[in-house]
Amino acid sequence: MPDRYQNYIAGAWVDPSTEEYVTSINPADNSNIIGEFPSSSPGDAASAISAADEAFKSWGKSSGVGRGAYLTAAAAWLGANSEEFAQAITREAGKAILEARGEVGRAVAILQYYAAEGMNPVGDVVPSMDPNILLYSRRVPLGVVVLITPWNFPLAIPLWKMAPALVYGNTIALKPASATPHVASLIAKMWEAVDLPAGVFNLVSGSGRNIGNELVSNVRTRAISFTGSTPVGRGIAVEAARQNKKYQLEMGGKNPVIVLEDANLEQAAEITVAGAMKYSGQKCTATSRAIVVGGVLQEFTDLVVAKTEALNIGPGAVPENVIMPVIDEASRQNIMDSVSRAVSEGGNILTGGEIASGGDLDSGHFVKPTVMNNVAPDSFIACEEVFGPVLGVISANDVDDATYIANNVAYGLSAGIFTSSLNAALDFANNIEAGIVKVNGETAGVEPQVPFGGMKDSSSGSREQGKAAVEFFTEMKTVYVDRSAT
Repeated sequence: MPDRYQNYIAGAWVDPSTEEYVTSINPADNSNIIGEFPSSSPGDAASAISAADEAFKSWGKSSGVGRGAYLTAAAAWLGANSEEFAQAITREAGKAILEARGEVGRAVAILQYYAAEGMNPVGDVVPSMDPNILLYSRRVPLGVVVLITPWNFPLAIPLWKMAPALVYGNTIALKPASATPHVASLIAKMWEAVDLPAGVFNLVSGSGRNIGNELVSNVRTRAISFTGSTPVGRGIAVEAARQNKKYQLEMGGKNPVIVLEDANLEQAAEITVAGAMKYSGQKCTATSRAIVVGGVLQEFTDLVVAKTEALNIGPGAVPENVIMPVIDEASRQNIMDSVSRAVSEGGNILTGGEIASGGDLDSGHFVKPTVMNNVAPDSFIACEEVFGPVLGVISANDVDDATYIANNVAYGLSAGIFTSSLNAALDFANNIEAGIVKVNGETAGVEPQVPFGGMKDSSSGSREQGKAAVEFFTEMKTVYVDRSAT
């Protein structure tokens, strides 16, 4: 009998009012059931928000230094239990164990960074035109913040949202992705272990179809931070705008790299393949287009194909494996349909393009890493996010043409260039329409102390992480104190 888990509301573990549960399954082995998790109702979501609202009455008035101390304690606890979390990420999300350990380390760093933010200034004293007036501004918390998070970074993304939310004085209702509720339950276990006051953090599991509207529309919800698909994000934006709530969206990406003729092609191919294929391309910052300029197209393509074919496919628990299972059968079918459409539009499969099978692979959702050429810049595979291990190689006449191709999509999250020219690199950084720019580096992979987010349809405009996070999780209050009145 699988283990059964509960929601975490008002500092207590509680059953869903529906008395219904769904199973979480290891994507590398469909016979491996992780546990049964709540299929919650709108009423359960409302209870989580109500608990957060009640807790905000004291948490929002507490010291930033004191709030940071809870994050420091959580960082220490997470570090001490890091392997449990890493193994859980690999088992539930399918991630390679080395990457899962890296995600846990990143989560610890996020907690440590925002713990220190609790000691930073939250406003300014500003000279008034009237010498008798003390004029100052200060940032104040919003209240209840709903976090809706994806399955591909089931620890790091929730923590990079909740750490700033908490340290700036907000309370939280977290709805994790339906595919990774176990990792979310471990996050709740972490906050319980460090005695975070009841109701400051609340976890409610279930499908967005059942509880999403209540989380977003509840009158007590003051802000929503969402990472996920573009259609869902747009729906949240419409409802939040209708109710005049703050919203923060991180959505799709169609991330390019541009390869110039003066690039180190060995390095460029190695990094491009890593960015495109690690974790089977299931990252919003994964490389999906390689736009190659001039006479190095064939050499670069040959290197990419050779390096892709050398990648090991298999469960993430085996450290030597690089190509992991995709999260579920629906995702695998979407990837295969996208490849078939690319072929119908003139694309040519150089390697991969098939379901990976045989031995242990038959038990999970595996796809062979795929490289395609003859990809038209305006084709479906060149413009729409696939979220799988698929790389399209596109030819460009010169750097201006390559930049135009890179920019001529709806998304603008991450982009890279490979070149030995400083001028070309700086021109690219100025001209590319992307929130994250990499020079001779992988499009995937970011650090927590700097802003994260994209342009165009990739983001709502507000940035996550770094000092930019304070802009979303607080609002400004300006105070005039007229001393002449006393």
